[in-house]
Amino acid sequence: MLFGSIRYLNLLPFQLFLKRHIRHNGAKMAFRYKRAVPSQINASLRRREVNAAFISSVHAPEFACTDLGIIARGPVYSVFALPGESGDDPASETSNRLARVLGVEGRILIGDAALQYHLQGGEGIDLAAEWHRRTGLPFVFARLCYNRHGRHLEALARRFARTRTRIPQYILKKEAAKRGITPRQLLWYLEHIHYGMDWRAKRGLKQFLRAKPATQPMLSVSVPGSFVSSL
Repeated sequence: MLFGSIRYLNLLPFQLFLKRHIRHNGAKMAFRYKRAVPSQINASLRRREVNAAFISSVHAPEFACTDLGIIARGPVYSVFALPGESGDDPASETSNRLARVLGVEGRILIGDAALQYHLQGGEGIDLAAEWHRRTGLPFVFARLCYNRHGRHLEALARRFARTRTRIPQYILKKEAAKRGITPRQLLWYLEHIHYGMDWRAKRGLKQFLRAKPATQPMLSVSVPGSFVSSL
């Protein structure tokens, strides 16, 4: 199986789970990985260069998908519109579209760089928080979708949903150091990431996919500084 892999911190629990699954089931040779940013992984799944991946939610209707996603039930702290700037983030089609749906002005910054920006006291609009404020619903940034090996992927997704993944201290320290944050900040961030697609997440995704971009900006960036920079 060819699996599209994104290096962002929000997928660390799933990546650790997958490694353990492969080791315990003797399936190491059956998995190969292609690592890239979300927009590239979207294209790779469409071209069948990979068989499964967490892809941008705007493209999820094109594929068969499991009930796993990358979901925020409030602030996500890694997807921002930045003040005094403009421009999409080429790595994320979903975040760019979300900003347009919300009518938010500012340069879009996502992923580990956005988390680090926030923890260092950077200001911006957290797009997941703004979505939740307006709709009362979670926001689904990505879904685990596939074009082959559906039965195996569905079973894998169900098993992950039932599993509490523990991060060993040596991995915790290594991953935190790579991103210039502390282990405590890493764990704090992961507390805000959810994976199970319950009915509220599915309703939020459906509402997002039906929404039209705002014709006029409704919200410009002007927010207080980070309240977690000392974590």
